[in-house]
Amino acid sequence: MRVIWVLATLVVLVNAGTLKDPPKVRYDDYSVHRLSIRNKIQLSLINRLSELSDKFNVWKEYDEHSKQVDIMVSPAASRHFQLLLKLYGISSQLSIPNVQKLIDDEHVSSRDSGTFGWRQYHELAEIYEWLDNIVATYPTVTEEFSIGKSYEGRNIRGIKISHGANKPGIFIESNIHAREWITSATATWFINELLTSQKEEVRNLAESYDWYIIPVFNVDGFEYSHRSNRLWRKTRQPHATSKCIGVDGNRNFDSHFMENNGASADPCSETYAGEDPWSEPETKALADYLTSIKDKFDVYLSFHSYGQWLLSPYGHTAEEFPENYNDLLEIGAAFGSAIKNLVYSTDYVHGSTASVLYVASGSSVDWVFNELNKKVAYTIEFRDKGNFGFVLPPAQILANCEELMAGMVALIDKAHNLKYI
Repeated sequence: MRVIWVLATLVVLVNAGTLKDPPKVRYDDYSVHRLSIRNKIQLSLINRLSELSDKFNVWKEYDEHSKQVDIMVSPAASRHFQLLLKLYGISSQLSIPNVQKLIDDEHVSSRDSGTFGWRQYHELAEIYEWLDNIVATYPTVTEEFSIGKSYEGRNIRGIKISHGANKPGIFIESNIHAREWITSATATWFINELLTSQKEEVRNLAESYDWYIIPVFNVDGFEYSHRSNRLWRKTRQPHATSKCIGVDGNRNFDSHFMENNGASADPCSETYAGEDPWSEPETKALADYLTSIKDKFDVYLSFHSYGQWLLSPYGHTAEEFPENYNDLLEIGAAFGSAIKNLVYSTDYVHGSTASVLYVASGSSVDWVFNELNKKVAYTIEFRDKGNFGFVLPPAQILANCEELMAGMVALIDKAHNLKYI
């Protein structure tokens, strides 16, 4: 009888864990505020708020260009937050009154067609099924690759597009931050355009270069952002000394790791760098793969959101600049002008990460630039400027994609003219 009781209990426990997913994190009446920061005391206060309490979450860190911070505030902390702003003389503007409303609206999109498209966001399984179909449809010019497995055992998949041997390569890494869904949506659209577009400038891009594209790099975090917490950013590996989970993958590369306060040592921080470089299996796998093909690509691009920036090295310091910084600025100007000339008139700011945005050490782009000696490397921060932030409406996916293509054509053309490719 005791054995039967134990087995019955086990069945109940298993069913409780497998039949019912934990409820999704909700953000009802969470608000996002844009703060104008005038001094170091104000900035220190805001940074401490997000470090000490999960009722505050910095969406966009302070940068020298705008001198502003975007911060999400829980309804439970709203009154205290307003008192602090008044006490410290910080001016604010309400950007998003109810984050959950944006999340709900994001899911009210045309999902009844049963086809993969770019008027909605897709989950990892849908993206991988689409990749399978792409490789099957275009077997002569596409090739699947995997850089390895994530902490939770998922394959980190990519696709190579090549129209011939020994062409210069361009590598794109996307969705290293889980909540930035516009990045994988744009990456898949870009893959599709390289294979299907008949526009001359796109055909030239597709057929003149080898393309290596990872649509979803942080696969565990991306899955978690769909299943449990829309605003999850980091990886999903637990820590032995903290209840908090995950690392900011874009601070975990072995390039000026943790220098100049360019990342956090707090496991609960959104910018936690990890105990050591390569602590995350994902970042180590990418570094190993990139090293193995380092002679096959000349340009490295990392897709992010939000803010509309084109960011070049260095991230770890604003006091020094690469030897080819003027060329990187020239390429950046071409990228920004091409996007600005579209019907949307969208503004992109370009420059080094640390000088125009903020210090960020241990990034993938800086590692590729410094350690693999790839002298054209950029982080692209997609739409928008903060009206929607990480929860960019599906209605803006295609516009963002069009902007990327215009910018990419100009970026690659300028890099080619400057003899980097």
